[in-house]
Amino acid sequence: MKLHPLDLIILVVYMLGTLGVGWWFSRKQRNIRDYFLSGNDTPWWALMGSIVATETSTVTFISVPAFAFAAGANGVGGNFTFLQLVIGYLIGRLIIVALFIPLYFKGELFTVYQVLDQRFGGRVKRTAASLFLITRSIADGIRLFLTAIVLVALTGWADPFSIFIIGVVTIAYTYLGGMAAVIWTDAIQLVVYLVGAVVAALVLLGKIPGGWNEVVAVGNEFQKFNFFDFTFSLTRGYTFWAGVIGGAFLTTATHGTDQLMVQRYLSAKNSRQATAALLTSGVVIFFQFALFLLIGVMLFVYYHKVGGLPPEVAAKADRVFPHFIVTQLPTGMIGLVVAAIFAAAMSTLSGSLNSLSATAVTDFYRPLFAPNKSDTHYLNVSRLLTALWGVVQIAVAMVAIAMKGRGVDAVLAVASFTNGPILGLFLLSALTRHVGPRGALAGVVMGIVCMAVVWLQFKITWQWYVLIGSTITFVTGSLASLVLERKPQA
Repeated sequence: MKLHPLDLIILVVYMLGTLGVGWWFSRKQRNIRDYFLSGNDTPWWALMGSIVATETSTVTFISVPAFAFAAGANGVGGNFTFLQLVIGYLIGRLIIVALFIPLYFKGELFTVYQVLDQRFGGRVKRTAASLFLITRSIADGIRLFLTAIVLVALTGWADPFSIFIIGVVTIAYTYLGGMAAVIWTDAIQLVVYLVGAVVAALVLLGKIPGGWNEVVAVGNEFQKFNFFDFTFSLTRGYTFWAGVIGGAFLTTATHGTDQLMVQRYLSAKNSRQATAALLTSGVVIFFQFALFLLIGVMLFVYYHKVGGLPPEVAAKADRVFPHFIVTQLPTGMIGLVVAAIFAAAMSTLSGSLNSLSATAVTDFYRPLFAPNKSDTHYLNVSRLLTALWGVVQIAVAMVAIAMKGRGVDAVLAVASFTNGPILGLFLLSALTRHVGPRGALAGVVMGIVCMAVVWLQFKITWQWYVLIGSTITFVTGSLASLVLERKPQA
């Protein structure tokens, strides 16, 4: 399909608005503290919005409704069991508040990996930072590609053009405005995509014969509102145990040791503000995912009662919500929902570009190549690297066009198994005293090797990856240090 002129105007106005936000904040930047940490004066509620928006991508916008719409090939899903994982997300946030946030406000930090530098030295810091740079670039490049797929379905644009438009607009406002633009556009984008989702949900409900009562009746008939699955199996995803335990470890890693999220806390005025932002974001995330799951149930009820779902769409649940948008929403609302999809994608990608630049400058360029340059020099380099990382992600997305089947799934899974070893490093830093740099490096290398074997050879669901990877890294690092860090006898 082609967008109606009104829908196109809405989309263009949205993109120009994000560029305007980037330009506005570019006027206030004097150094990399302004560019990467927003001057440490961002209110907690804006940080909360940024955390939620970053945690939600276009894949979430489309795939969470699909989860409730139909079970996957392995029989998992088709109901509300996804929320078991979100319970784990809430527990993980409590662990971060207790264990890591106090560490992040001891002195001025630009990246989370500087904590490892203080504890283990530069080699360990650069190892963790390198893993972040590689996996974040690949994972978010793939997210950019997946966003383009949705836009192709909604607009009829070609894959490369959709990738280019999203990528260039995101690079532009992140390049100009730095972290301040990222945070405030994230807050705006949160409102945009939630409004888009609510509008789509209300239109959908209005089209269901019998309305809400019919949703409840059919949902109960097909067990769509089932919440808990107490099956214990390492190969079955979205069970209570995988969700609560695996989800807690996953969030502890992604929100506690990944620069993409930690950079938000570092932009807060103090640890109390960071804590408030993180904990309230968990509550918002829970209700947000519940909304998307409810949309999936309503889609099921609508097409169960009305029919008319093409076989090629019915065969892949991820296509159902985009199909409803383009065929059932009125002119103007389509533009709003497409803008919402842009918002969900750009909120993740913009934070990614700024955090990649912060890590490259702070953990590599400044200490290794240019330790005594001016503030203006570091600011210019930071902006240049923001643009370069954006080009890298666009390139990854273009390459992903040629991937088929599990090729895309495999690349996305890379981040899941590297998060575990990195979390293991931070646990070694926070919970031990005898472990030194050699033991830490031995632990993270063993963690990565073992996770590669798990990923390639075993059918363990990804929700256990962080727990497995962090445990192997922590145990190996602790034991290796007893040998490698042992002081010679006099």
